Amino acid sequence: MTDPNLPGGPDTPPTPRERPADASGWERATLEKLAFASLAEQKSARRWRNFVRLAWLVFLIAMVWIGLDRAAPTPDKTTAHTAVVEIKGEIAAGADASAEFVVAAMRSAFEDEGAQAVVLLINSPGGSPVQAGIINDEIRRLKEKYKKPVYAVVEETCASAAYYIAVAADDIYVDKASIVGSIGVLMDGFGFTGLMDKLGVERRLMTAGENKGFMDPFSPQTEKQRAFAQSMLDQIHAQFIDAVKTGRGKRLKETPETFSGLFWTGQQAVEMGLADHLGNLDYVAREVVKAEELVDYTRRDNVAERLAKRFGAAVGEGSVRALKGLPVLR
Repeated sequence: MTDPNLPGGPDTPPTPRERPADASGWERATLEKLAFASLAEQKSARRWRNFVRLAWLVFLIAMVWIGLDRAAPTPDKTTAHTAVVEIKGEIAAGADASAEFVVAAMRSAFEDEGAQAVVLLINSPGGSPVQAGIINDEIRRLKEKYKKPVYAVVEETCASAAYYIAVAADDIYVDKASIVGSIGVLMDGFGFTGLMDKLGVERRLMTAGENKGFMDPFSPQTEKQRAFAQSMLDQIHAQFIDAVKTGRGKRLKETPETFSGLFWTGQQAVEMGLADHLGNLDYVAREVVKAEELVDYTRRDNVAERLAKRFGAAVGEGSVRALKGLPVLR
């Protein structure tokens, strides 16, 4: 009879060779369960990531849809209304007040049978003379083609390039405290040549063409280059003056200060013939156009266009970095 207290008794655990045959099966089952649990967790995380991505996609599509809907008004063409095109902020290529957007909006407004007149709602300190000139030319062309009046209504500011646009309108309405005028052209920059000499910094600029780098702020400017730049500004200024005189005609009370680049209040502008009347958008629609309903034809960047521009800017920045140090034409 075996003593239970001796080695090999019934209470002694079996040696590895003596373990039950199903021990390895139990370990395998446990590992399989852990593996399946890990796979299930990975699938759950993947499904959640896909859900989040889908939600963002739906959100972006909704925002694009809203942007497109706002960018393309579809008024009832049988209803008489006053068409409004906003010109706000800087007048520049790529901006909301670019010639591309403003001209497209004006064309839609003029083509609409229900639009009794087109009102340019202006609040801008100015910008590109090129963009302003394009808009000015198109206003005069559309007026002649569709025989509809155009009114400029100034909110806070109508200066420089913004006034270049406004003078193409039949009448200009301002608030008594609006800022109007600034009929001039500028080209600004800085010169650091003296400071560089004091700091002992040497500028190494390589160009092909003796005047290629004359606007470089770290290089000295010759009198010949200064005269060339001034002649260019004078020519653009003359174009601006001609547009003002053509648009305002005999209403303009010209003085030595009119084309000096100064600006005036709306009340002064009316007295000087730079503007015609005091009035706001609602007043013009109600009392002048006789169509109180306002329809906004202004074109703006929608969400998709903004994302595309940001993507393009990022790609452009990468290209510039890749080409840094190489000669360029610009």
